[in-house]
Amino acid sequence: MTKSAIRTWIAACVLAAAPVAALCGERTTGALDDTYEKMKLLVDVLDYIQQNYVDEPEARKLAYGAAEGMVATLDPFSQFLEPELHKELKSETEGEFGGLGLRLGIKNGWLTVVTPLPGSPAYRMGILPNDRVAEIDGEPTRDITLSEALKRLRGRPGTKVKLLIMRGPPEDSKSTAPWTSRVFELARETIKIESVQYWPLEGDVAYLRITDFNARTADDVGEALKTLKKGGMGSLVLDLRNNPGGLLSGAIDVASGFIGGNKLVVSTRGRKLDKPQEYRTGAEAPYAQLPMVLLVNEGSASGSEIVAGAFQDHRRALVMGMRTFGKASVQSVIPLSDGSGLRLTVARYYTPAGRLIHRYEKSNTGGILPDIAVPIARDVESKLYAQWDMVYAKDKKPRSVVKKEEMVRDEALDRAVELLKAREAIKSL
Repeated sequence: MTKSAIRTWIAACVLAAAPVAALCGERTTGALDDTYEKMKLLVDVLDYIQQNYVDEPEARKLAYGAAEGMVATLDPFSQFLEPELHKELKSETEGEFGGLGLRLGIKNGWLTVVTPLPGSPAYRMGILPNDRVAEIDGEPTRDITLSEALKRLRGRPGTKVKLLIMRGPPEDSKSTAPWTSRVFELARETIKIESVQYWPLEGDVAYLRITDFNARTADDVGEALKTLKKGGMGSLVLDLRNNPGGLLSGAIDVASGFIGGNKLVVSTRGRKLDKPQEYRTGAEAPYAQLPMVLLVNEGSASGSEIVAGAFQDHRRALVMGMRTFGKASVQSVIPLSDGSGLRLTVARYYTPAGRLIHRYEKSNTGGILPDIAVPIARDVESKLYAQWDMVYAKDKKPRSVVKKEEMVRDEALDRAVELLKAREAIKSL
């Protein structure tokens, strides 16, 4: 694209925005002029590169690089998506995609694991939330963009990729243990997201894990609870550990099953919103009186934090475990003309009591703090992830891939069960 063409394009954008500026007054016009000046600087840089760089640059790469750079200055979750990545993202939201099964973010300039997806190659190999992906196939990832990381991690099922993983002590611990490193070699697979698992525990205590919120999750939860109730369920451990979120509607619908009375679940606030947008439960909830303990950890993010925050603010359930990840950003995905896309943070989530979930590293604030903290050592947590992976066979109960004699104690789950059993014992006195 020539300098003249770029200037013509910018002029067209400014002219298209002029009627809006006229309606909004002088202040908007001034802001528009300032934007034009900044875009002029971008055009000058592009023109200088095209005219003087030692090799002839590709205009498309320059444009995509500029777009990625702009978005990277915003937050770790906004992202410019090249056409291939945009297509893969759409596949992911439909519940199936090719890759390693990692949900990633950027923390302090490092490519950081939000959570591995249950059943995925990354999950089975024991990669943990807050692990740093320091290298991909020998290439450093420091200051990498999310779009570039996804491009390098995803690929044809069956192909392999090597990751150098850096692991530190849990964020909630006071340990000064040094970071360790390990190389993982993983084969890419077609990733399918199964969001609900459940089974009875001791006595009348039942267990239900939600690994991701999608369009089917609330229905799957409803069916699971009906089955558990027929089996004598009197109380429930709801496990949202390592749940990275997903569809907002899925999280709202799940919360609505346990909280009735048209109560507020979450609100979103953004620069373009005149007032907070509120999401409420229905009038009736089929399991509003069911005694519950909710488990979370540092891999619980977004939708799972919405549910945990609502349960906590409405005193609906005791929240137990570790402080959550702190992802409270609402993203919209905007398709662009050439097949690329823009995933942009447009608002943030707030709990019913008005707490901002978003986590800020500098002030060490945000996330959902559990009512009862149960810190888990990283090596134990890794083993727990492995034994949570279930094997299914027709007409047989699901079983863990880990042999019973090799399993480690799930302290958070055990304490949740003890609390629910104690509650029933006290009631019977």
